[in-house]
Amino acid sequence: MIIALTAEFGIAAFVFSVVILIALLLFVAVSFNRLVRYNNLVDEAFSGIDVQLKRRHELIPNLVECVKGYANFERSLIEDVVAARSSTATTNDMAGLNAKENGLTANLVKFLALAEAYPELKADTNFTQLSAQLVEVEDAIQYSRRYFNGAVRNLNISIESFPSNLVANLFDFTTKEFFEVESVTERATPIIDAQALS
Repeated sequence: MIIALTAEFGIAAFVFSVVILIALLLFVAVSFNRLVRYNNLVDEAFSGIDVQLKRRHELIPNLVECVKGYANFERSLIEDVVAARSSTATTNDMAGLNAKENGLTANLVKFLALAEAYPELKADTNFTQLSAQLVEVEDAIQYSRRYFNGAVRNLNISIESFPSNLVANLFDFTTKEFFEVESVTERATPIIDAQALS
């Protein structure tokens, strides 16, 4: 009788151990696949930003050429814009890309402000079309940035929350940085003082 109970207990313990092992392996597989999916979404979202940044960078030489004819003595600002555009190509990390794109944005705001100082430039059809295209690209960058940051947020939450953080550490998943480029159109929007209007 004791041998029969010991054998039954041994079989039950073995079955219980197998069930726990299968559940653990299933948890690891599901968590790993979720992390891979989120990581791939981050990569896909960044490629969307990259496409829009390339469109933005392709517009800059055309804007520079258009402005050159009207603002000969603004040479240093034109050179700053060209240098800022060139420097973004040499960045491999997100923090560096954020800093360089924000530098380019700051220079573009100053650059586009030239239209206010030169009414002939503001009336130029080519400049107007290029400025409108730049606004469209800036909007697309903002939409892409929001999608990217949402994908990064989901990945980072999965990496940092228990128990999926155990799987993330096991397979060396790391958190990603958010993309925080300021929009030229947001920075160029004037702030209106309501008290001054009354």
